Amino acid sequence: MNIEEDLGKLKINSIIYTTRLSTKFLKRQPYKPADPRLVMSFIPGTVLEILVKEGESVSAGDDLLILDAMKMQNRLKCPIDGTIKSVVAKKGDRVSKGVLLIELE
Repeated sequence: MNIEEDLGKLKINSIIYTTRLSTKFLKRQPYKPADPRLVMSFIPGTVLEILVKEGESVSAGDDLLILDAMKMQNRLKCPIDGTIKSVVAKKGDRVSKGVLLIELE
């Protein structure tokens, strides 16, 4: 077994390092920024109320729905101006973190 085969290149702040890369590192998902058209749950909770309907025009900062999490009512706000394409969540749904609630177009 050649030690050189286990080594890989890693670039941090424009400096290239030769180091041993773990299997977990090699299989990681590349970073991709969040899509502002998809409103996701940021915490597990229960959908208390949906404040918009499909086809409705919304502006950035408008309240879209109320999510009850850890005994607090969180108002999810619209990140961009647009139109409601679909409302995936229903009143009373229990959702996990990262679940699609509303899609904008």
